[in-house]
Amino acid sequence: MKKALKIIGKILLGLLILLVVFLIVMTVINQVMLNKENELLKSYPGERVEIDGHIMNIYTEGEGEHTLVFIAGFGTSSPVYDLKRLTDVQSRDNKIAVIEKFGYGSSDIVDTDRSVDTMIRQDREALEKAGVEAPYILCPHSMGGLEALLWAQKYPDELEAIIGIDPAFPDDYNDFDAEGTYKSMDLLNHLIKLGVGRLINTAISDHGDILSDEDMAMYKALIYKNMANKSYVNEVLGVPDACAEINSNPKPAMPMLILIGAGTATTGPSWIESKYSYAEGCDNIETAELNCKHNMQNIKPDEINERMKEFIAGLDK
Repeated sequence: MKKALKIIGKILLGLLILLVVFLIVMTVINQVMLNKENELLKSYPGERVEIDGHIMNIYTEGEGEHTLVFIAGFGTSSPVYDLKRLTDVQSRDNKIAVIEKFGYGSSDIVDTDRSVDTMIRQDREALEKAGVEAPYILCPHSMGGLEALLWAQKYPDELEAIIGIDPAFPDDYNDFDAEGTYKSMDLLNHLIKLGVGRLINTAISDHGDILSDEDMAMYKALIYKNMANKSYVNEVLGVPDACAEINSNPKPAMPMLILIGAGTATTGPSWIESKYSYAEGCDNIETAELNCKHNMQNIKPDEINERMKEFIAGLDK
């Protein structure tokens, strides 16, 4: 019996040593690759501006009477590329700006306060430094909807309208466990630093028709750079306070178009219901259900672009 236990002990020790060696090797490989990819990202599009001692990236394109400001959903590795199917079309008639918050795209990763109030302040400062002047039409996707709603409540004079691309509303987070999500993501963040993220499939084939080979390489580099980073992790802690603040204020009176998808894999029918519930009794809010998955900007971009054009044309009447 003792001999068998010794053999098992040796096997377990051997497996532990192999695991430690594997993680050390993966950590070194990951760091080497990150350094190499950082060189590639020097050609990533956008204007870098300094905010709170760190660098944020703002991508702009086009000219026109209206300025559309796109706010990506939570954890988007590259807002510039993820929203490209919309911005390429909308920039033909309008000025567009894509905000890459800290931890997103080529912006710096920061381990600081990521409350929605803080992000709005930083976004406004970054747009100003990049020469993007108000008024704006905010175009938020997913959790960016919270930012857009609070922005509209706090600084209504800066906004002309809101076009929500399957945006989130406070009711979508009624059962949200911010602390539990933070702990899970923080653990994932530490694993990513050990290089295990390199083992995750980074296929982005649904962008192959609009991105060059160099763009695709940069997109993949940003996935490895930003995966479960500390800015994302800290961001989830601000969700409950943002929802409470939004619910404590009157709904924005400006024109709004809410494009509704099916939410995420875990939200179910409640995601759709929250959009109609928020719009109920509000003459300034239009809703349109597109019957597609959450990342509708890459699933039904033509329909979204057409609806956006129609809505914007209506603002001029």
